[in-house]
Amino acid sequence: MLLNGLRLLDLREFALGRGRCPVCGPTLLVKLRNRPAGVHCLRCRTGLTSAALIAAVKRAVPALASRHVYELSSHGAVFRYLRRHAGRLTYSEYFDGAAPGETIHGLRCEDVQALTWGDASFDVCTSTEVFEHVPDDLQGFRELWRVLKPGGLLAFTVPLNLDQPTRERARLAGGKLEHLLPPEYHDDHLRGAGKVLAFRNYGSDILERLRQAGFEDAALRRFPSHDGWFSYVSHAITARKPF
Repeated sequence: MLLNGLRLLDLREFALGRGRCPVCGPTLLVKLRNRPAGVHCLRCRTGLTSAALIAAVKRAVPALASRHVYELSSHGAVFRYLRRHAGRLTYSEYFDGAAPGETIHGLRCEDVQALTWGDASFDVCTSTEVFEHVPDDLQGFRELWRVLKPGGLLAFTVPLNLDQPTRERARLAGGKLEHLLPPEYHDDHLRGAGKVLAFRNYGSDILERLRQAGFEDAALRRFPSHDGWFSYVSHAITARKPF
């Protein structure tokens, strides 16, 4: 966290301000740089994107302590929150070249496009900035629909531009990677900075993509609902598997 903070820090843009964190409550916020990723809760280190997802889960699942949650990561503020508050937490990572279900460095490998979990295994599924890196995101959404119990919640974040529809940047055709737009790479806590290809930039049709996968009640959850994080805003996406 310290190294990431130093990488983001620009002393000309540094600022402190009061706000409300979904993890800590009233707190002190720090702005390391003039962009959403540069804003964090000083007490618990939660960033704006993770705060949006945690707030959405708290709102949609008030009885989290009695729920089984599947998180597509073993790292970060959302993982830390779920580990403390979920009744049961199952988690995994994706490792290139590893078989789904295989254990790598003590962590279970899962490919969201072909999960090894049984049908109706979880009450809640969560992920942070994952699906833009999934070659077939519709198949990934369908797999999460499959492993959720009836009435179960999917809650996640992806980078969003609501002013335009989703743009596909790359695809796998016959097992070969095809770039439709100039390659775009994102940071990853396992692989490092600028190492993970973005297959798409999500836009205003994100909720329709979830409905195509079988979900209902798909919605964008704005955070914060009022000023307080230096006027920056993030969105979490929630949807439910029908009963």
